[in-house]
Amino acid sequence: MTLQEAIEARHSVRAYKELPLTEDVVKVLEEQIALLNRKGNLHIQLILNEPKAFLGTMAKYGKFRNVGNYIVMAGKKSDDLDERVGYYGEHLVLLAQTLGLNTCWVGLSYSKVPGTYVLDEDEKIACYIPLGYGETQGVGHKIKTVEQVSNASDVTPSWFCKGVEAALLAPTAVNQQKFSFEYAGMKNGHHLVHAKKGFSIIGYTQMDLGIAKYHFEIGAGKENFEWV
Repeated sequence: MTLQEAIEARHSVRAYKELPLTEDVVKVLEEQIALLNRKGNLHIQLILNEPKAFLGTMAKYGKFRNVGNYIVMAGKKSDDLDERVGYYGEHLVLLAQTLGLNTCWVGLSYSKVPGTYVLDEDEKIACYIPLGYGETQGVGHKIKTVEQVSNASDVTPSWFCKGVEAALLAPTAVNQQKFSFEYAGMKNGHHLVHAKKGFSIIGYTQMDLGIAKYHFEIGAGKENFEWV
């Protein structure tokens, strides 16, 4: 499965089969987490065979079932932490999809279980990502149009529209899709794209933007443009 195929196949899944992750899958995930921690200056941690984080009242309200494996998305407190968490966390979400796993971004409906994770000085947890073999593959949701979230037109490059289409398939908090992409022309021979988050009383828009930007890069081809 390619990353583009993973984008199209991925849906949020909250109920999982009681199956352990295979050793090969765990190895791939741990290697990628180590790489992304270096690239993103994060402290991502894979927690295995630990069910307590998703047994509380909030988890039941969120309809989570049989969550025994999850990723703790953490890092040093900073203005751009949420965006980096979204961007690099979605690397792992799509990687998991290519490995035959299912996932779900979770901002609130989990419990922090002491002893299951490590936080260094001035670090915080931004969210959890459950993962495992889903009881189903999830379902799609209504999404906005390309025109609603971008300035795509007949005169913008075709790759720009493909990038926006991929971004529209990105998971966002309660499917709010409070982001936009603008083709900003060319400078010194490079196409420029500007991405920005909108306002939401729900929050998580900066994290959502990071997720959407990673999708955009896959759809558009990272080599075709530079972020403003």
